[in-house]
Amino acid sequence: MNYTPHTKYDIDEMLNEIGLKNIDELFSQLPKELLLKDELELADGISEMEVSTFVQTLARKNNSFSQHPIFMGGGVYDHYIPPAVDLLSGRGEFYTAYTPYQPEASQGTLQAIIEYQTAITRLTKMDIANASLYDGSTALGEAILMSVEISNKNEVLISSTVHPEWIDVAHSYVYGKDINIKLINQNNGETSINEIKSMISPNTACVCIQSPNFFGVIEDYRELKKYLAEQDVLLVVAVYPFSLGFINPPGEWDADIVIGDGQSLGNYISFGGPHFGFLVCKKDFIRKIPGRIVGETIDAFEQKGFCLTFQTREQHIRREKATSNICSNQALMALRAIIYLSLLGEDGLKEAANLAYHKAHYLQKKICELSAYELKFNKPFFNEFVIQSKIKPEIINKSLFDAGIIGGLSLNRFNNQYENQILFAVTEKRTKNEMDNLVKVLQKIS
Repeated sequence: MNYTPHTKYDIDEMLNEIGLKNIDELFSQLPKELLLKDELELADGISEMEVSTFVQTLARKNNSFSQHPIFMGGGVYDHYIPPAVDLLSGRGEFYTAYTPYQPEASQGTLQAIIEYQTAITRLTKMDIANASLYDGSTALGEAILMSVEISNKNEVLISSTVHPEWIDVAHSYVYGKDINIKLINQNNGETSINEIKSMISPNTACVCIQSPNFFGVIEDYRELKKYLAEQDVLLVVAVYPFSLGFINPPGEWDADIVIGDGQSLGNYISFGGPHFGFLVCKKDFIRKIPGRIVGETIDAFEQKGFCLTFQTREQHIRREKATSNICSNQALMALRAIIYLSLLGEDGLKEAANLAYHKAHYLQKKICELSAYELKFNKPFFNEFVIQSKIKPEIINKSLFDAGIIGGLSLNRFNNQYENQILFAVTEKRTKNEMDNLVKVLQKIS
């Protein structure tokens, strides 16, 4: 039986709306060699098992991260995920659970969320966590809106060492609002504190930084926080949660709002998503936090129960009182995070982060022993570092891929000033043999 989701009339209407004549024009941007020229070679009456075998054979023509060691990071990382994370998160009561509007029917989901909130606050050493967000970039956008709401100011400073794609999303988030975003220049891979001091005005709501930042550098923002407190300006810190098993959590440095992407906590790379974002803050700001907060209560029988304590989006309260229109809390992805953190425990996370740190420094040292490569920023880093090369990153990554290795992230794609700079990431999964093979390839093309 044919499946036709759109009639010819539907298709013509959509093409007319976007100014195209036919379907071929819609796909004209795709390389011609990738377009299907003939019908799929499937015989009539072929069995389900035969179709499955055929499709799997085609799929094996693609390369995957499971086949090759990957040294690309830039916000998404190849961490080891214990099989129990898949087993438990795949249970039907979690996998098909809907938004817990009815607490009496959603105690399992609500408990999972409150356990997640507790884990994230302990990890970051902050007071309050919401029930998660879409991803790290939208968490930055929500933190900006939250800061503006708290301060009644409309100027936001973002360090240029924050992930450039996150900065793009932040601009989209505030579009149409009276919010002015200004970028702080970097100084040798770090946020320029002197420039922040010169840019601060009475209208500055917050300063947004990232540590470890986009270049992998660990930023020391303790003195910055003291200065911002004197100016009545909030500090928003974006973090890589896996790194908090190794470096000081932002709560210990008195950050006001902390955000990040939770992919590194038990979630697969998965073509860049779905992942989840987290947002934690000081308890003083609880009324301004976006999304939902699950709390613990006592039911009519004096038994412990869970409920949605705060629901500060416009669907639940008067629109003018809402802090956000955020709808999804990516509960399944956040569930994977709490399972992952529970399995590793505090010591396990420290051990995994420690491995990533030392392996990254081993690789950096070996690469920099080659004459064609040098460390771009001589600053403390966790598991990522920028290499300045005499060779174009495209040539480097092509040579690595030919050797069965997925290389680093070319920074030139984000800014022309990053010419011949490549960002390498190392996780606890990478082996000495894999790193030595990468160095051998670099040596050959030097």
